Amino acid sequence: MNGLKIVAGNANPELAKRITELVVEKFNTKYADFLDELCRDRRGKLAGDVVPLSFEDVWCEAEVSYFPDREVYAHVEKTVRGHFVFVVQPTCPPRGVPRGPEKPGPQTVNDIVMELLLLVDALKRASAERICAVTPYFGYARQDRKTEGRVPISARLLANMIERAGTSRVLAIELHASQIQGFFDIPLDHLRTDHLFARHIQANHPEWLEDLVVVSPDIGGLFRARRVAERLHAPFATLAKRRFRGGDLEVLLVIGEVRGKKVLLVDDILSTGGTLIRAANKLLEDGAREVYAACTHGIFAGDALEQIESSPLSRVVVTDTIPQATTAAHPKVEVISVADDLAEAIIRIYLGLSISELLVRGR
Repeated sequence: MNGLKIVAGNANPELAKRITELVVEKFNTKYADFLDELCRDRRGKLAGDVVPLSFEDVWCEAEVSYFPDREVYAHVEKTVRGHFVFVVQPTCPPRGVPRGPEKPGPQTVNDIVMELLLLVDALKRASAERICAVTPYFGYARQDRKTEGRVPISARLLANMIERAGTSRVLAIELHASQIQGFFDIPLDHLRTDHLFARHIQANHPEWLEDLVVVSPDIGGLFRARRVAERLHAPFATLAKRRFRGGDLEVLLVIGEVRGKKVLLVDDILSTGGTLIRAANKLLEDGAREVYAACTHGIFAGDALEQIESSPLSRVVVTDTIPQATTAAHPKVEVISVADDLAEAIIRIYLGLSISELLVRGR
């Protein structure tokens, strides 16, 4: 199809390909009438002459590799002149990417960021009409303000770099702080995951819903927890905590009633698991019967999986904004996909349709 292309680096190519498959499927079914109109406008064909869209029409292969000295090389292998290109590249730690002495690959978040910037620059110089950076997980988002003197606002710097590279729009999921949208001077569409978690729990764990309380691990995430609570028709509560320099954390008190209840902890990022485990311990001390967790971005840094396995958490649900091929086999971890929402958002952005129902909204 002339006009829409999806390309990806090494961060999460499986998600990018699944998104492309769903885009093709939706265009051939739900948005078939729009496809007819586009073909008539751009090719002069009649509706009956329209050929169904294929994966190869939308997917744009790109080579993103590394020189021996670890410089990044990016080459977009299909023409993108005049196209609206979506670059699917969460700025997350690389996971599951083959690498070794003979074939170097990304090793850090910064490598993944550089891949994104170089892909955007390559597309801009190849005369792409518009470029949307699809960053399901937006790295550096926790460094969104100055907490002490002489420190950077790293999330703002990353936003500036993405924009300056030539991006005309950004699509993200559950930013750590909603105000990061204001770091960009280009449109940013901010999708939410509360409906995904609610739907998964209602379909697969209806037993959780009896005497359930949805809890935020901190006051800053209360809005996120409240959205899930409303969808599950459950009350919500929060924890007050204090974080010390170096990452140490103390959970001070539970604000709300959890005694005799089942608890669903809702957070945006699961990195080492320390916050969730301390929160679970505090909730059980205050009389909670069982504790589950739902976190959008499962980083699982260091020995997080081992810590979760030995923790009082009964189950942890995460999404595939970050690759979870190995994590999915963990006995306490369940993975749900954001591919359908991203495919829907990409189509609506491309066609100029509203995506308000998919966005994070405050009330």
